[in-house]
Amino acid sequence: MLLALPFPNIDPEIFAIDIFGFHLALRWYALAYIGGLLIGWRIIVHLMKRETLWKSSPPMAPIKAEDLLTWLILGVVLGGRFGFVLFYQSEYYFANPGEILKVWQGGMSFHGGFAGVIVATILYSWRYKLPLWSVADAIAVASPVGLLLGRIANFIRPELWGRPTTVPWGVEFPGADCPDTWLSICTRHPSQLYEAGLEGIVLGLVIWWLVVRGRALFFPGRITGVFFLGYGLARMFVEMFRQADAQFVSLDNPFGYVLHIGNAGLTQGQILSLPMVLIGIALIFWSRRNT
Repeated sequence: MLLALPFPNIDPEIFAIDIFGFHLALRWYALAYIGGLLIGWRIIVHLMKRETLWKSSPPMAPIKAEDLLTWLILGVVLGGRFGFVLFYQSEYYFANPGEILKVWQGGMSFHGGFAGVIVATILYSWRYKLPLWSVADAIAVASPVGLLLGRIANFIRPELWGRPTTVPWGVEFPGADCPDTWLSICTRHPSQLYEAGLEGIVLGLVIWWLVVRGRALFFPGRITGVFFLGYGLARMFVEMFRQADAQFVSLDNPFGYVLHIGNAGLTQGQILSLPMVLIGIALIFWSRRNT
């Protein structure tokens, strides 16, 4: 406990004003989504201008990336919110449907947002008659930046913290009670930062290296497969340190396993990530055979 890191005193609201009885605020949580989408858009524009990265030519003109951004915003926000509602707190939100639209209070599911992006990408490619897998690869290159910013915002909020730990880099998150001690604040794994490092920095660098050095965009679907595989493995690993959602935790099930395997098991996040790993492997091999 003596080596625990105190939680940094960061206000979740960057600035706020009260006007006409309404509290208007810009939060780090919202800024992470806005910044991730805008930076991702610029990365896609850059890719569309680098003709040497593609086997024949980029899948679309750079200006088309602006239209794609609109589709992705809808996919991320709608998919992320409804995914959280369905996967994690369906009973609460079905009993309080008015709370579903309050996105600013937090509660977004990556897997739901990812499903929303998949639907948006398919519809966008079909609408403009663009090669689906090349468009998906461009989005996969841009995605780790959004994941990095999103996980940092989770840390600042704070939410989605890790399990209790005695490691020297454990963090005392406000509001995170320890289930097995009298202390009001529990030292926990900063699992949000683990995910930011693996899903954002490591996966982003691997993908960028494959694009620039490995000419991976020459093989449609390959980078999409690498993203599926990389995120799935990273998320399944970090779930071993991440505190499960309260509705899955009990005295008999402190780690929140949804599927029990002997004395261990799989959490909801691991179950949702496992298909991503399998699909990622299949896409990587498919891109080789397809070429």
